Order: sequence, then structure tokens, then C-alpha cells
Amino acid sequence: MSVVVATCGRPELLRRAVQSILRQDYQGPVEIIVVFDRINVDPLADLPMHLLRSVRTIRNGRTPGLAGGRNTGIVAARGEYVAFCDDDDVWHRSKLQRQMRLWAAHPNAVALATGITIHTGTDSVDRVPPAIVRMADFLESRVTAIHPSSLLYRRADLMGDIGLVDEDLPASYGEDYDLLLRATRHGPVMSVLEPLVAVHWDRTSFFSGRWENIAAGLTYLLAKFPEFDASPRGTARIEGQISFAHAAAGNTKEAGIWARRALSRDARQLRAYAALLVGFRVVSAAAILSAVQRRGRGL
Repeated sequence: MSVVVATCGRPELLRRAVQSILRQDYQGPVEIIVVFDRINVDPLADLPMHLLRSVRTIRNGRTPGLAGGRNTGIVAARGEYVAFCDDDDVWHRSKLQRQMRLWAAHPNAVALATGITIHTGTDSVDRVPPAIVRMADFLESRVTAIHPSSLLYRRADLMGDIGLVDEDLPASYGEDYDLLLRATRHGPVMSVLEPLVAVHWDRTSFFSGRWENIAAGLTYLLAKFPEFDASPRGTARIEGQISFAHAAAGNTKEAGIWARRALSRDARQLRAYAALLVGFRVVSAAAILSAVQRRGRGL
């Protein structure tokens, strides 16, 4: 088992994440590969070791950013399975053990997830995904209860049929969603129906305020997957997100174009209406984002 943790400079949070992996009650060997992106490598020599656990620290040798960092870890991994953990998230002690037990019962799954607990700074919200999610489900909805820090793949699939994380994605935005869409071409994602990962939104996101990157990443994804043609509601969802990102960035004209596209497919697409409100300066993007995040949701 290999766990890839890509990091770009949060040493205290990184140590918390790595220690939660070291404490797993999974009985097999686990190697933790910490990939340092655009910063000096920290050997993490102060962390306690375990007979069945090892920590390797390496530099991102591929495209700068999250996608290149994760791929550096996948290629370097020695385990049959590869899991991801963001450097600011924390695993429940039983996460890997519970996932491997589920996979043994459902070997046709292409990936395994778990529920999550989102810490917003003022509250905690549990999000539990459906037991099984297929590509059609991911086209209609991102299913955000399936978080990258909960995901477990077969390394052979990532090196083969599914492929590595897409390093051409602008600023790596949406790399986890892209990977899930490609993965579910080959089988379903199944989940342990309990929150076994703590996801911390009580800090600044890497993408916070980088609205042009978000718009570019979502536009790229929409063009990449022809399967969206069969999902008007899913297409409208992403068009609404693109519209909101343009509105938040001050690109009012582009926001209006994407909002009209979204509403022509789905008149109930709330993101498009939110984008228009932001574009007309009725409300700020920050206020809308804060309101949805307090409920453990995203746009």
C-alpha cells in the first residue's frame, strides 16, 4: 500500500496528516510518499516510525502543481494500491482497513472512497456518499462527498487503463474530478458509508480567489469529456460554475455568456443565477461562497 501526499509548504499540517496515516490499524505494510512541490524537501526526521510503515520524501520531478506532484508519487510508489491524502486532512485510524475489506467484497470497483467530516471553522458537517457511484452519476453531479483524500486506486490502473493525473489541466484545477470521470469508464466507485476522513476548510484554500484558474480548469474539463453531451443537467452545472468564476473575477461579459448557456439547458441551475447576482454587484462572490461552505458545500 502506498499513500501519496503532495505538499507545497504547510509543515505543521503535513505532520498531522502523515501521523494519521502512520497510525492506521491496517495490518499490511504502508509506504508514505511525501512529494514536495516547488519547495525544499523536508526529511520529516522528527516523526515516529513503525515496523510496517515508512516515510519517503521526494521532490516533484514533473509539471509543477498538484497533478505533477501526485504523478511523481504514483510513479515512485511500490505498493499495489495507491491512496491520496491532502497535506491538511486527517484520516480516521480504521480508514484503510475498512476500505480494503470493502474491496475484497466488491473486486469490480475501480476505486474506493469513504465519507468525510468537513470542518468549516465554526461547525462540522458529515458528508456520506452513495454506496456506489458510476460515470453517469459523476456527469450529473461532482458528488463532492467523494473527496480526493478518501480515494484509493489500484496502481496498475493508474499506470494503465485509467492513466495518470492530467497535468495539462490549467493550474491542476479539477484534477480529482477528471480522474474520477476517467476511472468510472472502467467501473464504479464504491464507498465505506461512514466519515473516515477529516477535511479542513477552516483555512485558506489553494484556489481561494483564483477565479481565472477555476474557470479555465472547468472549461477544459467540459471540452475534454464528450460524455457530457448525454447529461444536459451536468453540463449546465459546470457552465454555471464557469459563469460564477468569471463573475467573481470581474469578467461580466463572459459570466453572462456562460449563464445563458447554463440556463438554456437547465432553468433551475442556481449557480448561473448566483453568477448574475455577482455580475450585477447585488451580492459579493465571497458572501455566496461563505454561505454554502458553512453548510459543508461548495459551488
